[in-house]
Amino acid sequence: MGKTAVITGITGQDGSYLAELLLDKGYRVVGVTRRTSTQVNERINHLEGKLELVSADLLDQSSLTTVIRDTRPDEVYNLAAQSFVPASWAQPVLTGEFTALGVTRVLEAIRSVDPGIRMYQASSSEMFGLVREVPQRESTPFHPRSPYGVAKVYGHWITVNYRESYDLFAVSGILFNHESERRGLEFVTRKITDGVARIKLGLAAELRLGNLDAQRDWGFAGDYVRAMWLMLQQPAPQDYVIATGRTHAVRDFVRLAFECVDLRWEPYVVVDPRFVRPAEVDLLIGDPAKAKAQLGWEPETTFEQLVERMVRADLERLSRTVTV
Repeated sequence: MGKTAVITGITGQDGSYLAELLLDKGYRVVGVTRRTSTQVNERINHLEGKLELVSADLLDQSSLTTVIRDTRPDEVYNLAAQSFVPASWAQPVLTGEFTALGVTRVLEAIRSVDPGIRMYQASSSEMFGLVREVPQRESTPFHPRSPYGVAKVYGHWITVNYRESYDLFAVSGILFNHESERRGLEFVTRKITDGVARIKLGLAAELRLGNLDAQRDWGFAGDYVRAMWLMLQQPAPQDYVIATGRTHAVRDFVRLAFECVDLRWEPYVVVDPRFVRPAEVDLLIGDPAKAKAQLGWEPETTFEQLVERMVRADLERLSRTVTV
């Protein structure tokens, strides 16, 4: 009999890639979704019939406990969060409820039902914020620069606290930026590739962006979910930085995306102050040495391949809407 895994946030980018990975490994996959009037399942529609979906909410302790008690998973992957950084300034309290206290509720559900369940918590490079050292590693102090980053720091440390207090196998993956064609359109990378495709197809004339000088360590989401799984297969629970070890400015992403469609970027890109964060995170670059040494994990997709993959996918999607 294969293992059972529960994934919160299964309808998101990472959740969909992780579900594919676990299904390929013979897992029974149970996805947790919020009960809403409209279900947004486009990222997992192709997995219909292969996984189970149940309703629960990170704001509701009893619903989470019920899911854990009814499914009796071997592993829980907590990927659900209010994960759009700019929105965390507009909704800081809600971000804290989901992204911080929601982690505690998942841990409590596991502790009360079966402390032997292994849990993965999705931490974030945004926790480093105003970075204290370059590159950032597992021992680098946190200095978050957004309500989202602050909430992620709480989620990270409460996971450590439950591991040390209750002997849970609970780990955090400190994942640096990871993207794909399944990324939401509100995120800057997808905003860029969607905008480039629209300009190429004559559907738009410009692309408005914020800080082009911000630097990020970008990888492919499909590579990063493999690291999540590997963390829960280890003999002892530890936290890991998952990154490429390479950094690029937003400007580099823009330039490569336009090059994919044989256009220069300068005539089309407008810097709009509305999209500049109140407190910017200028430079994130991770040191994945521990993950490489202990997990045997390395990214397989290059930055250049990632950008091209995303642009091609948006071109194909939008081409279907253009009448000849």
